[in-house]
Amino acid sequence: MKRTVFFTDSRANKNVTVFDTTLRDGEQTPGISFTLEEKLGIAEQLSGIGVHAIEAGFPASSDAEREIVRAITNLGLSAQVCGLARSLRADVDACIDCGVDMVHVFIPTSDVQREYTIKKTREQVLESTGDIIAYARDHVDRCMFSAMDATRTDWDYLIEVYRVAVDAGATIINVPDTVGVITPPTAMKRLIERIDREVNCPIDVHCHNDFGLAVANTIAAVEAGASQVQVTVNGIGERAGNADLAQTVMALSSIYGIDTGIRTTGLVETSRLVARYAGGLSIPATYPIVGENAFAHESGIHSHGVITRSDTFEPGGIMTPEMVGHRRRLKLGKHAGRHAVKQMLAEVHMEPADEQLDEIVLRVKAIAGKGKRVTDADLYEIAESVMQIAPDEKTLELRDVAIMTGNHAIPTASVRATVDGGVEHIFSSVGNGPVDAAVRAILGIIPAPVHLKEFSIEAISGGTDALGHVTIAVEDERGGRVFDASASSDDIILASVEAVINAINLVCRTHKHDREQEE
Repeated sequence: MKRTVFFTDSRANKNVTVFDTTLRDGEQTPGISFTLEEKLGIAEQLSGIGVHAIEAGFPASSDAEREIVRAITNLGLSAQVCGLARSLRADVDACIDCGVDMVHVFIPTSDVQREYTIKKTREQVLESTGDIIAYARDHVDRCMFSAMDATRTDWDYLIEVYRVAVDAGATIINVPDTVGVITPPTAMKRLIERIDREVNCPIDVHCHNDFGLAVANTIAAVEAGASQVQVTVNGIGERAGNADLAQTVMALSSIYGIDTGIRTTGLVETSRLVARYAGGLSIPATYPIVGENAFAHESGIHSHGVITRSDTFEPGGIMTPEMVGHRRRLKLGKHAGRHAVKQMLAEVHMEPADEQLDEIVLRVKAIAGKGKRVTDADLYEIAESVMQIAPDEKTLELRDVAIMTGNHAIPTASVRATVDGGVEHIFSSVGNGPVDAAVRAILGIIPAPVHLKEFSIEAISGGTDALGHVTIAVEDERGGRVFDASASSDDIILASVEAVINAINLVCRTHKHDREQEE
């Protein structure tokens, strides 16, 4: 497929490297604090998908941070490991002590930051820049220099600072849009083009997202000649965050045809890993590239289009769900059309007549029109009713669930259930809470491997005895399909258990019909 071309006069390099700062700037997101094990896991994942450099942390900030950076360095990753340092010899020494491949030195250069944070004159900043980079290069082969708040710095002075840095031995210069205020493509392109003309050094760019322009500014910088981009997974970072890894990489590779060296099929997996470790910072369903709805379709027109030909309502050959490790999903709602419903039923080998299909669609829209989410389980129950099909025998049937929890007790759940209508199984598990323990216990009994992708609880009535509605989604690890189901109860633990079992039964039912079709 022909690529979209926005600028025919682009100065972009054919190859752009990726510098990830999830473990440094990303962890500065309020509320996020990765453990050592989590940081090691993220570093290995980033290196595994081809990230060229990983900013592991700020070693001088604490003894614990120094140990983490050292541990990441000792992993022997294919990616370069970088440590951050202020323009202080002690900071550089801390990085060197960790054995990093690169030291990233920064100093404020804008008048507002220079006068109110480090209280130095312009001349003092120039002197400090030359001294600290020369010192760093005496100990390491690679040194990145950042003029912090570069986009709010007087451009003539900024060029002077960068020249001093390069003369002292900087191997790459970083242009940070520290508070996300420069505009693409005009201002950012002009700035990078000027630096590229007047400073003989590779250019890196670090953009913040205060106005939602981080990715756009990063792309504009590449168009102007920047050869390295700084990103974070899921765009996490201070305030509104940074340029997002997946969005930046896919825009460069899919639209511009630039080689970033990233294994893009691992982008969704990487996003979910970091989201899980980031605790409550979930990925919005509408988040580009990696969000749950990035390749999901509900509208009848859209669903019909992508069923017929995917590039009708998706980027198509330049970015398919498979390219980023995602899957296309048809979803049910009040905008659902006949083609989508027919396709979803066909996937579980149900083939209603035209009149039956019309009635199924009508009932789906009626439920969705009342503000209720229509799950896969709802659809199949509606279809069975309309088509007068006897419900399949449930693979997993709950007999009993017992929960123990308390402020000084580890939440524990024991579940007793029958499998295939006969064999009884009992499984116990602990969890972070009673619901987590109960779900883990069920997944211990499960006769088919699934991965829990989504779990949400909402109250659908008021008071302490409110009726709770639980919706979950599980992924079939064998086929990669996603199934969702729900349940309601005044006991959220029981509702959670029932929802999980409903979803598991959907997966098993699909496996059963798949086998029958194969035979």
